[in-house]
Amino acid sequence: MVVAVTDGIQVSVEVTYQAEFSSPLQHHYVFTYKVTIENKSQQTVQLLRRRWEISDAAENLKVIEGEGVVGQQPTLEPGESHTYVSGCNLKSGLGKMKGYYQMEKIFDGKKFEVVVPEFQMIATIFHN
Repeated sequence: MVVAVTDGIQVSVEVTYQAEFSSPLQHHYVFTYKVTIENKSQQTVQLLRRRWEISDAAENLKVIEGEGVVGQQPTLEPGESHTYVSGCNLKSGLGKMKGYYQMEKIFDGKKFEVVVPEFQMIATIFHN
């Protein structure tokens, strides 16, 4: 698990290689990642947008941007958290992701970026 804190917002990420959905011979590797966003600040915040940078050993950098996360723009009161699971397909068994969330403080409408720490995606392939 990797963790980063920005302005009182903690982001934790856990990655799992999905061997049963992957086809290494076809250069198709599937990973899921579970993200937990915890509001450790004193202000209510809302997640507005996300930006991901995805790279692997087989291709160049891919950038994904959009509103919210998995179709949601959660609002977090102080002490609350939001967890979601998403996935990523790579052409190699080794990659990494990082990015940020654009958040807004509800009280004054101030927008700020929260770092999503870089995390590794490594296919664990077992041979008999």
